[in-house]
Amino acid sequence: MGQADARVLVDKTAIRDAATIIVLRDAATRPRVLMGQRGKSAAFMPSKFVFPGGAVDAVDATIPWARPPAEDCVGRLAAETETPAEAVLAAATRELWEETGLLLGAPDARAGEIEAPKGWRGYLSTGHLPDGGALEFVFRAITPPGRPRRFDARFLLADAGALASDPDDFSRAEDELSHLQWVPLDEVRSYDMPFITEVVLAELTAKLTGTAHPGVPFFDNSTDVSRFRRL
Repeated sequence: MGQADARVLVDKTAIRDAATIIVLRDAATRPRVLMGQRGKSAAFMPSKFVFPGGAVDAVDATIPWARPPAEDCVGRLAAETETPAEAVLAAATRELWEETGLLLGAPDARAGEIEAPKGWRGYLSTGHLPDGGALEFVFRAITPPGRPRRFDARFLLADAGALASDPDDFSRAEDELSHLQWVPLDEVRSYDMPFITEVVLAELTAKLTGTAHPGVPFFDNSTDVSRFRRL
């Protein structure tokens, strides 16, 4: 077998599980959401303003909770998928930490007793564990065929009041997102965003104004036929 044949080939267009986190601030006055800009050379959505998020890792399902997620949240996340809901929720917490340096969690002595897997070492070293009860499942979308990367993305909503760190301190952020900022909802549509982000923001606005329909919107583009339903 040649060297090329021995390589493990990864289909980057295969649908990967992903978690995206929408952190909301000042909901009762002038709502703002946390966003950052992806790099120009990024393979997926270059230069676009997005919420923090990324692919779910297998180790995400192994991290214990300081406070477990709500049963309704877990139930909706588990609908029409074999992916553990706990892994998705933990991934949202990890991605927020990695991409913004913001800490969503609660102090827990067990954090220091865990053999921290890669991706979680920095987070667990703070002495916190994820706070599942701070997350609400609000949207799901599968990237349409033909894109360079495809994700089955679950969008989780958290209030900035649940953060265990200064919401304006991004000093511990990695460099995947630039221009991290709290964007007012009444200005956000002037930013260059992916279409699905605009749809999610419209749903969030409806939720804040009490006009949203029951259930979690699901844009299912797993095939060439786009389907919409609520979970």
